[in-house]
Amino acid sequence: MGEHMPAERPPGSLTEMGSGGADPGEMMGEHSEHVEAPPTDDPIRPDLHRAPSVVVLNTGDGKGKSTAAFGVMVRAIARGWNVAVCQFIKSNEWKVGEEALGRQLGVDWHALGDGFTWNSDDLDTDRTHAESAWNVAAELIAGGEHQLVVLDELTYLCTWGWLDTDVVVKAIADRPTNVNIVVTGRDAPQALVDVADTVTEMRPIKHAYDRGIRAMRGIDY
Repeated sequence: MGEHMPAERPPGSLTEMGSGGADPGEMMGEHSEHVEAPPTDDPIRPDLHRAPSVVVLNTGDGKGKSTAAFGVMVRAIARGWNVAVCQFIKSNEWKVGEEALGRQLGVDWHALGDGFTWNSDDLDTDRTHAESAWNVAAELIAGGEHQLVVLDELTYLCTWGWLDTDVVVKAIADRPTNVNIVVTGRDAPQALVDVADTVTEMRPIKHAYDRGIRAMRGIDY
């Protein structure tokens, strides 16, 4: 399995180096010249309450979806949580920095992918592997032993039709109340957006890949 992106979305790293979007100057020009006074009104809502768990979705064409998810992973570990990570594109052959750190810190790590689709010789087999990978993730979620489960690059399997999005959404919605979920990947289906409590869309403004710079160890993987 692997991330299959149109030509205008060039691959560049194991953490999805996106490019494209509007002209950087056009997107940032007005903002950079605009000056605002600092806020003085308290923005805290009076009806705030605690939830037993939340679902976070990082999507969009920009870089940082997986990076942000692994930041949450480290934060959860620091709070003493049990954490599991399921990666649906990256395979055991990819030695990335976040996996090395996660394993050192006791994360239940599952690299379940087969790599990029454009390197695949058999997409039908990849699809079968995707279904098996989801079964692993679904068991982790339903088991309730982890306060955080990261589903890295899950959206692609839904977008390609390799997984039934309704089945994925039901597993997330019916999870034990103590299980928090972070999902990453481009082009998140609307049903995933709907089930999430927090959705962030990463938007590319400029990227080193646009100037032909390769992914950098320690920054991108």
